[in-house]
Order: sequence, then C-alpha cells, then structure tokens
Amino acid sequence: MLANFIGSIVSFCTRRAWIVIFLFTLLTAGSLFLTVQRLGVTTDTDEMFAASLPWKQRGAELSRLFPQNDDLMVAIIKADMPEQGRATARELAKILRADHKNFHTVRLPDDSPFLENHGLLYLDKPVLGSLLDSIVAAQPFLGTLSADPSARGIFSALGLMGEGLSAGEDIPESFTPELQGFAKALHEAAEGHPQDLSWQNLLAGPLANMAGDYQYVLTQPHQDFGSLQPGGEASAAMRRAIDSLPFVKSGNAIAMITGPVQLSDEEFSTVAHGMGLGLLTSLVLVACWLVLAVRSVRVIVPILITLVIGLLLTTGFAAIAVGKLNLISVAFAVLFVGIAVDFAIQFSVRFRGQRPASGGDMSPADALAETGRETGHQILVASLATAAGFLAFVPTNFVGVAQLGLIAGIGMIIAFLCTMTLLPSLLCLFRARLSRGEPGFRKLAGADRLLRRFRKPVLAFFALLALLGLALIPRLSFDADPLHTKNPDTEGMRALHLLEQDPRASPYDGEVIVPNLKIAAERVKQFEALPSVSSVMWLGMFVPENQTEKLAMIQDTASILLPTLVGQEVQPAPDANALRASAAAASGKLGAVLDKTAPGSPLRDIQKSLALLAKAPDAQILAANTALTRFLPEQLAQLVDVLQPTPVTLEGIPQDIARDYVLPDGRALLKILPKGRMSDSKVLYHFLSDMLSVDKNTAGTALEVVESAHTMVHAFSTAAISALVMIAIILFVALRRLLDMVLVLAPLMLSALLTVILIVTVPETLNFANIIALPLLLGVGVSFNIYFVMNWRAGIKSPLTSPTARAVLFSALTTGTAFGSLAASQHPGTASMGRLLLMSLACTLLATLTFIPALLPKRKIDAE
Repeated sequence: MLANFIGSIVSFCTRRAWIVIFLFTLLTAGSLFLTVQRLGVTTDTDEMFAASLPWKQRGAELSRLFPQNDDLMVAIIKADMPEQGRATARELAKILRADHKNFHTVRLPDDSPFLENHGLLYLDKPVLGSLLDSIVAAQPFLGTLSADPSARGIFSALGLMGEGLSAGEDIPESFTPELQGFAKALHEAAEGHPQDLSWQNLLAGPLANMAGDYQYVLTQPHQDFGSLQPGGEASAAMRRAIDSLPFVKSGNAIAMITGPVQLSDEEFSTVAHGMGLGLLTSLVLVACWLVLAVRSVRVIVPILITLVIGLLLTTGFAAIAVGKLNLISVAFAVLFVGIAVDFAIQFSVRFRGQRPASGGDMSPADALAETGRETGHQILVASLATAAGFLAFVPTNFVGVAQLGLIAGIGMIIAFLCTMTLLPSLLCLFRARLSRGEPGFRKLAGADRLLRRFRKPVLAFFALLALLGLALIPRLSFDADPLHTKNPDTEGMRALHLLEQDPRASPYDGEVIVPNLKIAAERVKQFEALPSVSSVMWLGMFVPENQTEKLAMIQDTASILLPTLVGQEVQPAPDANALRASAAAASGKLGAVLDKTAPGSPLRDIQKSLALLAKAPDAQILAANTALTRFLPEQLAQLVDVLQPTPVTLEGIPQDIARDYVLPDGRALLKILPKGRMSDSKVLYHFLSDMLSVDKNTAGTALEVVESAHTMVHAFSTAAISALVMIAIILFVALRRLLDMVLVLAPLMLSALLTVILIVTVPETLNFANIIALPLLLGVGVSFNIYFVMNWRAGIKSPLTSPTARAVLFSALTTGTAFGSLAASQHPGTASMGRLLLMSLACTLLATLTFIPALLPKRKIDAE
C-alpha cells in the first residue's frame, strides 16, 4: 500500500511538473528570506552545553562575580629587555584605552605602583641580601649617575673604577655581570650600532626576573556575535596599534594577540572557511561522480538542483528552529549534501535501469512511477532511520550536537520529500531517458557467487573482526580539550604555546570561592600541598613573608644609599664635545691600570670602546648617549621608590588588586595553578582530581574541559542507544519481521566495530568535533543496509549485480567526497571529523558489499 501511494505521488509530480517546481520555487524563496532575516552564527562556546549542568552553573557564577576575567583579548609582549617590554605595554594600553569603540576595559596586570614600591619584599631573604649588598657596593657609581644621568656620568663613573684600581682598591667580584653589560653596550655604540642598555637588569636583576619574560595587556573588547568573528574589529584595532609602537617597529619587541575572544574568532574563521570550501568542493566533485553513476546530463542536473533546493529548505528550517548556528551545527550543510545525494542517486539509478516486464519500450513517466513504487518506501525507511540517528541527540545536554541533530534530522525528511516530488518533476522536464545498457555491475556476478558459496568462512572472518572491535573499545580515547582541535598555526595559538612554561599564564586552572580570607588561608595550604599544584593565587600572596626582617634590611640600605640618590643637583645635558671629553678621560684612567686587570676583564673591552667613542663624530656619540641612558632616569627613580616600602597588610592592598580576589561581601577567590604539561589528558585529570579532593566546589577551565568530555561521552552514549532503539522500531514497523530487522542492524553494528579497529590502529583520537561521525555512521549505514535487505525481500538474487549496488557504491563515493573535503581542512577538528567520517564510511561500504551478501539467508528461489 505504501509503495503504491508513493508511486502515485511520483506519478502526480511528473504529470504536474511545472506546478511542483513553482511550489518549490516559492518555498525556496521563503527559505532564502528567512535565512537572510533570521539565521545567524554564534562563536560563543559557552552555548555549546546546557546551562543547567552543575559545572556550567559554577562557571556562570564565577563569570557573574568576577566579570573582569571573562571575554578577554590579550596582547602578549616580549622584548629584548624589561624596560622595552614595559614601555611597549604602557604605550599600547594608552592607545587602546582611547579606543572606546572597540574596547571597554584595558588593564596592565603587572604594572602596579604598589607592586613596584614593595617589590623587594617579595624576594627571598638570601636573594634580597645579595641584591642589597651589590647596590650598596655600587654607591659611588650610583651617586655619580644620580648627579649626571647621561653618558658623561657613565663614563665618569667608569673612570672612577680606574682611579680605584690605581689606588690599590679591588673591584668586587659581584660587579662582573654589570661590567660585562657595559662592555657589550659600549662596544655596540663604538661600532656605530648603539643598543638600549637595560638598567633594570644591571641594578635590580632579581626584580626583573620576578615579572617573567612577558608583559600582558588585558582587554575586554566589544563583540558583535552576529559576525563570524565577533572580536574581529577589536583584534584589527589592536594589531594596528601594535604595529605603530616604536619598539615593535625597531624589532626590539614583538607582540601577539591571544585570549578566549581571539582564539574563538580564529577557530570559527577556520571552521567556516573549511565548511564553505568543503561544501563547494563537495558539490563540484559530487557532480563528477554523478557522471559515472547515471551517465546522463539530463539526470545529473536535476539531482544537483534537488540537492541545492533541499539544502536551502533545510537552512530555512534552521533559521526557524534554532536562529543561530554554532561551531558544530554549521556542519549540517556538508552532512546534508553527503547523505541526501544517496537518496537522489538511488532513485535515479533505479529509474535509469527500469525495464518493462514484458519487454519492449517503457515511457519515462511510467518508469518514474514504477521507480517511486520500487524505491519510495525503501528511501522513506532509510530517511526515517537516518533522521532517528540524528534526532536522538536533541534531548541531550550537548547543545552543539543537539542543534546539529535537529537540523540534520529534519533535513533527512526534507531530502526524502524533495527526492519523491521535485526530482521526478525535474527529470520529467529535462526529458531524462532510460539507460540502454545494464545499470548494475554484471562483472560482479562471480563475486556474488563466491560470497554465497563461502558464506560461512566469510561470516566467521567478520565475526572475528567484530570480536576484535569489541576488545578494542576500552582503548578508545576521548580528548575534550578544545585547544587540541584548534589550528596551531594561528596567531592566538602560537602565542598560547609561548606561555606553556609559565604556570601563571596556563589556560588550565582551578577556581574556588571560599567564605572569607581566613578559610582561604587554610585552603591555600591544602592546595599547595598537592603534588600537581604549582601555586595558588589569592589576596594573601600580596602580603610578603618575613616582612620585619626584610624591612630592616631595606632600611639599612636606604639609610646608606638614599642620601646619594635624593636631593642632588642634576647637571645639564652634555653636548657631543663634553661626551667625547668624558670618554677620553675615562679611557685614559682605565688605560693606565690595564696591567692590574685580568686578561679577560671586561674593563679592557670598556677601555677600547671608550677610546673609539672619544673620536666618534657628533651623531654617533649623541646616539650612544641616547641609547645608554634611555631608561636610566626611570630606573634611578624606581630604585628610590623600592628602597622606601611600607609594611603590607591585607587591608592595605589597593582596591585595583583586591577586586580580583575578594568580593564586597568578604568571599575570596583562589586560583589554583597546575604543575606539569596540562595538554596531557592524564596530567590534567590528575590535577582536577587533586583539586576536588580538597574542595568539591572547584570550578575553572580544567573542570570545564574534563566535565565537557563527560557530558559529550554521556550524550553520545545515550543518543546512540536511543538511536538504535528508534531505528529498530522503525525497521520492525517497516519490515514486520524480526529477522529482517536483525539483518539490517547486524551490518550496522559490524561497521561500527570495524570503525573502532581503524580508530585504534591509525590512531585517531575522538574529540568534540569528529564525534559527530558516529550518528552519521548510523544514518548512512542503515540506509545502505535497508536497500539490500528490502531488495532481498523483493526477490533479487544477486545483490552485487543489481542497480542498488551501483547506487550504493556511487552514493558512498559521493558521500566520501563530501567528507573527504573536510579532511583537507586547516582546522584540526574539522580535518579529524573528515578523517573519521571517511573511515566509518569505508567500514560501512565494506560491511554492505561483502558482509550483507554473505549474511542474507538462503531462499528457495536461490540457486544451489
């Protein structure tokens, strides 16, 4: 009854072809209107999982309480010396703060007057003592520079060393690194290539090391989530600002942009490019395969038109149903083309192969109606089963795939309707003809006979493979780390890799909110005792240990040094002649005592360079003066500042720092930083397990990565079981025999187990991008199997020589082409999805063309 009904629909559409095409034109126009007006794209990864999940709620609560830590775009600056990095960061922040169109907050987390003033208190006592001793020993040198912060003052101070050696005084061994720094800087200046001198490294090395190798500019950009790159304008503005900075232009500093906003923009740009290119490539290559499949332009063009219109109608449904596509659901277009083409090929190949039972000729209209009766119910069952495979994901908490499942599932129904109505109408209007030759693969008749003759060994072989697949299931690995599916060559990812060695900048951390600072102190001790924890950032870390002893040490040094640095009358800036005279004088004083220096002493190099500078032209000596003293006044002022710290208490920490760690109601935030290589899943899981052993309410990126993995695995497990149950019900209703249902499902399960073997062997790690291949495996696999089993029920004796085998093969090739284009994507997640789709498709085709012919029970009509 159903077959006749579908045949009647096909017959009606061929008789009223223009009306059908007109109606589809109206529907397509409406879909296009809805797509333009309502369909958007979001790159907000927070929307990939249900907001009701406990770990999502914890993250949302943290975002609400500490909004300054969300939606960040970060500039990472690395310079040849600390002063250049700090100056570059400050200038960049100044430019970005003035850009209210693209940025609403800009921060320099390491550039704090409070931290600079109290910097010495954060050093360990031995390191502090050594630094203070070297500063005291340099008092005469610093006094000279304070009175004359120019190259003249530097030359004069170096000349004093010559006088000291002449008087029999020794230069402290601790001065050697500083002298080597001067020797290198003076050599470059004497050669006519003056380089800035880092006074911070010379005078306060340990303090410079505390800040690390990078400077950070943290911004919260304005984002347009209706754009493919919501932070695109802000990123472009930041890049323009970076490129305009003096030290970036000179090559002394580099700056890279990263952060969640930048990474999301880069990822979606790569994904969208890959999907767009994949869709275009799919349509072109599908057309090529169709040439081989149906061998007629009059058939190929209707198939392609049907595909495009079906895709547009599905897109219109997406505009109504979801409104915004996400990073995963954007793949529906390629999936639609890959699967819907199977329906069209099945219909068209069977149409081309129609022959009247009594011989003679058959009109195209009659052939279309007969094709509808023969294939319509098969394609309907296949489309319903495929849709069930996708729709099973809709109720899950993995919103990204749930959305894809809804669009792709309904898309399968749309594809069926288009195949049974629009395609026959187009074939009629294009005057498609029946094939003159045999539509199937007659040369495979021998393979058919062999599979039937040796069916028991074939089935035994596949049974062994199935057992192997079952045994390998525990070896499947799932990686939910979103960073591993991003393109590592983008700027944001390259910048992130630079920071892997710095625990403070780790993208994996834990966050805990505790009731007050007293409890926070207890928790910190517990967390820091964990072997997987590097450190804990909290407000209390800004209160230095052993303050009394350190303050006394600093005050002793200040009493000696500050009178030398403060209140002196500063000499006017020297001209070229004064600089040359000072260089000549210093060179003479050092030259007179060279015999008292060791052969490798940096003073020998300094003397040679000073002698050359004493004869340098005006431009060279003035350039040397600028380079040598560019950062000197700032460093002298900072030295005065750090020698006058005050005791630090929790209450005295400035608000701009405290607000990142303490809420107005007294609750405190702890940020737990990991130890080890967090890109290793085992290390990450161990880190999270340790944190949860201390506080079950731990949140943060480490928890999100692990819990998202659990959510995805649970979603796919639940959906897979649900899909199999729904497919089984559909098959039982359609086939009405338990045996026939098993004949369809058995190859499906086998292809899944064969895919497991390939995944483990290749190997291919499952991730949140490629795991959508699994519902597709169910959909494509069940379609192919249904065609063969229903043909067997209809009495076809040689499945491999039938038009169905030809249609299945070319369906697989066209589908594989669509998915293969994804495998060539620059986006690792998309590429892995393409690879897994190809592997699952190959396994499905193998099971369909070899396992099913051997599996089908022998009938009375089969030859012995």
